[in-house]
Amino acid sequence: MAKAKQHGFEQVALALQGGGALGAYQAGAYQALAARGIVPDWVAGVSIGAINAAIIAGNAPETRVAALEGFWQRITRFLPGNMALPEPLLPAAVNNLMWAGRNLTFGQPGFFSPRLPPPYLWPDDRPEALSYYDITPLRDTLCEFVDFDRLNDGPVRLSVGAVDIHNGNYVYFDNRERRIGPEHIMASGALPPGFPPVEVEGRFYWDGGLASNTPLDYVLHHTPRPDTLIFQIDLWPAHGELPRNIRDVAERIKEIQYSSRTRLSSDHMVREMQMKRRVRELLARLPHDTDARDLLDAMEKDCAGGVATIVHLIYESRPYEHESKDYNFSRRMMEEHWHSGGHDVNRVLASPGVLERPDDHEGIRVFASDRV
Repeated sequence: MAKAKQHGFEQVALALQGGGALGAYQAGAYQALAARGIVPDWVAGVSIGAINAAIIAGNAPETRVAALEGFWQRITRFLPGNMALPEPLLPAAVNNLMWAGRNLTFGQPGFFSPRLPPPYLWPDDRPEALSYYDITPLRDTLCEFVDFDRLNDGPVRLSVGAVDIHNGNYVYFDNRERRIGPEHIMASGALPPGFPPVEVEGRFYWDGGLASNTPLDYVLHHTPRPDTLIFQIDLWPAHGELPRNIRDVAERIKEIQYSSRTRLSSDHMVREMQMKRRVRELLARLPHDTDARDLLDAMEKDCAGGVATIVHLIYESRPYEHESKDYNFSRRMMEEHWHSGGHDVNRVLASPGVLERPDDHEGIRVFASDRV
């Protein structure tokens, strides 16, 4: 399907935040976008967002939704002895806490399994001493649902964020700069102390969410940037209510820690693009035969870049989810998150002008799911 029939942009990018079990929201959002013929050219992700991004980039457009469904069904399978009581017998909040507790105890098939014995019983310097869970099962699952040849050689750009443990710096593994394998994706989602560090090319990495849980800045500041439609799909809201109890406190801490203040980034980008537009207008009025031509050319290059629209989708959790929502891998909650993602995409895209290219003077637009 021709892109021009769907929107007025040269490039579509997805920026996928980390959030564990909440990542099914991103999969549902992608399904709704695909149903409208909106196909990404670039997918950037952190943690569970990196896994979803790899599945999207590592499959043909016609099989991506099926691959996402396969992955999420795989990691929300029932384990022996890991059955929640029938829903009518328990309040939703209690059932969610039971599911989350069982996930922590038994792990999740195709994703992670508990270390036995636990890490504090292993000698120092042993890999087993560094985390509570083993993520070896995730490698096999990634290899099942991601075609890494397509991921690296296909048309979709993939970028996943991680933190270098040695120097504390944030890095992006980008398939336009290197070959990406399962270890790069696993490194992006290696959240300590639950998951162990992952070795990539002789260095060790942890979850990118430790430094920045949102890849929006990486996408926005890439130059030269064509006219871009960006879907920023967040799993943690920055705004929230004053906690009423200790469960609310734990939930709000996570929201503040992992929201990465996406709206602050987008507001900053609006101001930056307005400034660059003014600089370009000023440069156009200056004489071309000046001795400072090299400097002016460099400034013009720095200010280059097309217009952008940011569609900011934010998952709003249910009152009964609480702080365990990112590690509650129950099938019921996965389906709820998936449905919410699709619903929010359809609701935001119903707003006038979302898929229309901003004019050069306007430069950038932002549409947020909590404001429509």
